[in-house]
Amino acid sequence: MRPALDGGRLAAALSVAGSDSGGNAGVQADIRAFHAFGVHACTALAALTAQNPSGVFGVEAVPPEFVALQIRTVLPAYAPAAAKTGMLAAEGVVRAVAACFRDAGASAPALVVDPVMVATSGAKLADGGAALAMRDALLPLAALATPNVPEAEVLSGLGRIASKADMEAAARAIAARAGCAVLVKGGHRAGAEADDFLLDPASGSAWWLSAPVVPSPLSTHGTGCSLSAAAAAALARGAGLLEAVTAAKAWVYGAIRSSVSVGPGAAVLGFADPARFLPDVSVRRA
Repeated sequence: MRPALDGGRLAAALSVAGSDSGGNAGVQADIRAFHAFGVHACTALAALTAQNPSGVFGVEAVPPEFVALQIRTVLPAYAPAAAKTGMLAAEGVVRAVAACFRDAGASAPALVVDPVMVATSGAKLADGGAALAMRDALLPLAALATPNVPEAEVLSGLGRIASKADMEAAARAIAARAGCAVLVKGGHRAGAEADDFLLDPASGSAWWLSAPVVPSPLSTHGTGCSLSAAAAAALARGAGLLEAVTAAKAWVYGAIRSSVSVGPGAAVLGFADPARFLPDVSVRRA
């Protein structure tokens, strides 16, 4: 996608997330998505991880005050039009990040919150206090939250999500508490289609977005990070909510389809033009 220029200036987006030492997920995936959408990538590291496709072997949280310093240094100089949060790991970090965006007031970027709690491998990536702080302090500042099914179960307080009706109920519960738009991602559910439910309480609209499930993909590591980052990048380019989420889903679908092997024991998401895969995403009103 061509760079997004406004008056000769390149649009920017900010990722506040953890670093993936293997380069599949986290800040590294966010940078890849931002560049695919033609926006400059700013970053604030909130955690360090030692990981590879086999699992997460160590997590070190960055001190909250230093996470905040990174954000407060970037915001006035680059004026990112959108930002996304990913792995924040500890309650103090979540609250420090929330304070940065709250203090930015009207100049704050449109915020996409990916409430990362557990890795696909099962490793715990956020403590209990972080999850509560995310729900109570960060989500109310968001333009969009992008929980997967396990995260939506925690944030909604409704328990197990076993059906599409449950996904809708969870999204409505999260939106009622936080006041933000919610995308409940259904990729964890079995089926021939990956179905996501998007609720926009501001307009009272809701949609189901579907894309084919890629059979036996080489990699799906980092898809959640990539989707939220792509949505933030599309928002930074001036897209509306539904347009941004649809483009992000197309980007992730294309990245899974084009995933490639790297080294003897790893594979990564591929590089895809989101516009090429837009026809593969169906959108219908709920």
